[in-house]
Amino acid sequence: MTLARYEIFRTVIESGGFLKAANELGLTQSAVSHAIASLESEFEFTLLTRGRSGVKLTHNGKKILLHIHQILKAHEQMLQEIADINGVKTGIVRVGTFPSVSINWLPKIMKEFRESFPQIEVKLFEGDYDDIRDWIISGIIDFGFLSLPTENAFDVMPLKKDRILCILSDQHPLSKQNKITFKQLQKEPLIMPKTNIDWDVRKILKENNIKQTFKHEMEEDQAIIAMVQNNLGISILPELVLYRMPSDIRVIRLEQEYFRTIGIAASSFKHMAPAAKVFIKTVKEWVEAE
Repeated sequence: MTLARYEIFRTVIESGGFLKAANELGLTQSAVSHAIASLESEFEFTLLTRGRSGVKLTHNGKKILLHIHQILKAHEQMLQEIADINGVKTGIVRVGTFPSVSINWLPKIMKEFRESFPQIEVKLFEGDYDDIRDWIISGIIDFGFLSLPTENAFDVMPLKKDRILCILSDQHPLSKQNKITFKQLQKEPLIMPKTNIDWDVRKILKENNIKQTFKHEMEEDQAIIAMVQNNLGISILPELVLYRMPSDIRVIRLEQEYFRTIGIAASSFKHMAPAAKVFIKTVKEWVEAE
C-alpha cells in the first residue's frame, strides 16, 4: 500500500535511520529497506543517501517529503474526522516546541490530556523558533509554540506573557540592586544562548542601543545558568527558563519591563484535525488555570 510506504519513509527521516524506524513501526529492517527501494524504483530517482552518521535526504527527496507530509496529514485528518463523527476521539497530534515549554508546560499538559483522551497520541518535535516555523510550513507538525508575533502568515493564539529578567551571581557587585539599568548592562559581559530562541532579548538590547560582543554564547540554558552561577558574566532570559534557580543566583528585573508572548501558531486552526483541536483546547485551559 502506497500510504504505508509513505509512512515508512517519513519515519525513517524522523528517527534518523532504518533500524530505528523498523523498531518504531514494528517491522524488520529489511522490510523498511524494501519499502524505500520500492519508492525509489517507482519515482526513478534516489530519495536517501546512507552513511555512517545515518540517512540524509537527497535534493529530490526533500521535495517529495513535503508532499508526503501533506498526503499523510490529509489521510490522518480524514480518519480523525470519521472517528469524530462516530463519537470517538483518536489520532496523532504533532507539536513543535522549544525547551522551556517542553520542560515547564508539556509534561503536566500531556498527563492531563492523556487522562481525558487516551486514544490520541502526542508526538513532540523540539527545536528553535526557525525550526518550528519551517515544520509548520512544511506540514511536519500540526501546530507549534512560538514567541509572537511571527512574520509568517500563520493563524496564532497568544497564551502567556513571559517576563524578561536579568540573572547574576550573588557575588556580583550589582546583585543587591532591585533593578538593573541598561547603562549598567552595557558594561557587563553577557552570556547568551546561541540559538534564535533569544531573539526577544536581542531585540531589547537593540532597542536600548546596547552594542557589545557577547562574552559567551551557549547552546543550553542550564549551561548559561552555570556560567552565571560562577560569576563569569550575567544573562538576560525569559522567566519561564528560570526554573529551579540555584540559591546563589539573583533574579533581578530590568529598569523597564519587557515580555515575550508565548503562543500557538498553525497554518490554519479552521482546517486542523479534530485531535489537534482538542489538544490546543487542553493547552489553553491549562495555561489559563496556571
